[in-house]
Amino acid sequence: MGEDIQKHSVHTLVFRSLKRTHDMFLSEEGSLPPIDQKAVSAWRSSKAKDTYGPIVELVRKQQEIAKKTGLPVNYPGGQLALTNKSEQDGETSQALALMPSGTIGGHQMPQSSANVSAVGIPGYAAGGPTNNTQSLITRKAPTMPKPQWHPPWKLCRVISGHIGWVRCVAVDPTNEWFCTGSADRVIKIWDLASGRLKLSLTGHVSTVRALQVSPRHPYLFSAGEDRQVKCWDLEYNKVIRHYHGHLSAVYSMALHPTIDVLVTCGRDSTARVWDMRSKANIHTLTGHTNTVASVVCQAAEPQIITSSHDSTIRLWDLAAGRSMATLTNHKKSVRAVAMHPNLYMFASASPDNIKQWKCPEGKFIQNLSGHNAILNCLAINADNVMVSGADNGSLHFWDFKTGYNFQRSQAPVQPGSMDSEAGVFAMAFDHSGSRLITAEADKTIKIYKEDDEANEETHPINWKPDLLKRRRY
Repeated sequence: MGEDIQKHSVHTLVFRSLKRTHDMFLSEEGSLPPIDQKAVSAWRSSKAKDTYGPIVELVRKQQEIAKKTGLPVNYPGGQLALTNKSEQDGETSQALALMPSGTIGGHQMPQSSANVSAVGIPGYAAGGPTNNTQSLITRKAPTMPKPQWHPPWKLCRVISGHIGWVRCVAVDPTNEWFCTGSADRVIKIWDLASGRLKLSLTGHVSTVRALQVSPRHPYLFSAGEDRQVKCWDLEYNKVIRHYHGHLSAVYSMALHPTIDVLVTCGRDSTARVWDMRSKANIHTLTGHTNTVASVVCQAAEPQIITSSHDSTIRLWDLAAGRSMATLTNHKKSVRAVAMHPNLYMFASASPDNIKQWKCPEGKFIQNLSGHNAILNCLAINADNVMVSGADNGSLHFWDFKTGYNFQRSQAPVQPGSMDSEAGVFAMAFDHSGSRLITAEADKTIKIYKEDDEANEETHPINWKPDLLKRRRY
């Protein structure tokens, strides 16, 4: 029989392996190959050219312009690139890019190799800048503009009439009336000035979740959890068209401002584009992986923007019916998107943040932090006032351009309701931007307006720039 193999601990085996490795390479220690100076010079040249190449081109262009116009040159004399001594002797060799010794603008610059001349940028000596130089790049301290003053908003009217949660609101283009849809399956039309009920429309068999009033036709469009999308003729107060195709509840809709196109979205993870007259389903916009909560339209690209519970926002090409871009900055469900009426921008609301974006590519602008709740809705007026409404009944008022939160309020619940019913489901400004209409969970509609008695002395801007809140990512 063979000899038994002696078993060792893992520690012993690892130690022996390390010792064998050490003994193997010990004899070669200190016998590394000599450094190739040409290779080092080429590496430094490439690195410096990559880092400082644009500055060299900028200085060259400035000098050429100065020579053509006869103006004094800011960087007199000297070469714009470091060269080897051998090149100065007439031999052809590789030129090193701009890589001065010493400091530029307070930043320490790397030292060059021994065969590099000391002059890098005209006007800079080996130890640093001389007296007759100007800074190549002027660095400004980060500044945040002071927010525009806005008067605080106050509750001026509470309208009761629905017997279920009020889920949507839309304002007539003439600014004379507005309509609301509710969980009681009824659409009610109210006089905007007096708050009196003008008309009730019945026809939906489940909660009405979206309403839009056409600016070019006497039509009212509605959609609900019954998967129905209806077109009402307001001259006869009857349904004249149905748009069939959604496989589940419809949560939001938008009208295109210039063409007869209607866009709806819902729980089937799609947005559908309809021809308003022929009722044809022109496009089915697929790509979201969860409920599509909100949709907005505009005349310029992107003509359709959707937000979803999959925490993404998609920008759509209406002509092709394809997604142009997907914005993935949000970490949680994005329940609301709102367009700015004047600026080429939009905002999105999620429990993690409110984010602002610039069209057409969806460039991220800034975060608006502080409304720590489930945000259901957003509204923006032409005076750069943005309002966010949450599931807990809180309203935050923001200056759109700077992201300053100038007012926070809590919507009071209707007498007889529980505090847990304080929730804001939808909101809209009237077309003058002076009144804010909210649809709430206590079955009421509330109208807010600016406080006429307020001024900058009674309600000063309590503004403290916080760079951390505006970090970009």
